[in-house]
Amino acid sequence: MSSQSASPFATLPQPPYYVVAFSSCRTEGEHGYGAMADAMVKLASEQPGFLGVESARDADGFGITNSYWADEVSIRAWKDVVSHAAAQRLGRERWYEIYRVRIAKVERAYGFGGE
Repeated sequence: MSSQSASPFATLPQPPYYVVAFSSCRTEGEHGYGAMADAMVKLASEQPGFLGVESARDADGFGITNSYWADEVSIRAWKDVVSHAAAQRLGRERWYEIYRVRIAKVERAYGFGGE
């Protein structure tokens, strides 16, 4: 969910900007996942270059979280934040059966409805 509004869509500037697409399959059980996910969104939103986040998970545990960033430097800096690194380690140990990270530059963006 976007930190800017109650909408599930992030409020983003005109491209170009970057997206970190994190796709994952969860393990069974909570094991503190929700609290850590909330803490990571809050921490990310405080980082230079952070633009927003969108996230969804289905009943079978497959989820996608897209975080949006102004540039690649901001993405690299976020990866190096100590608390984020600890959450990544816990993710591999407790919360994810499998995950994939994809980073891309958004050149165009458009949609229908809403604002």
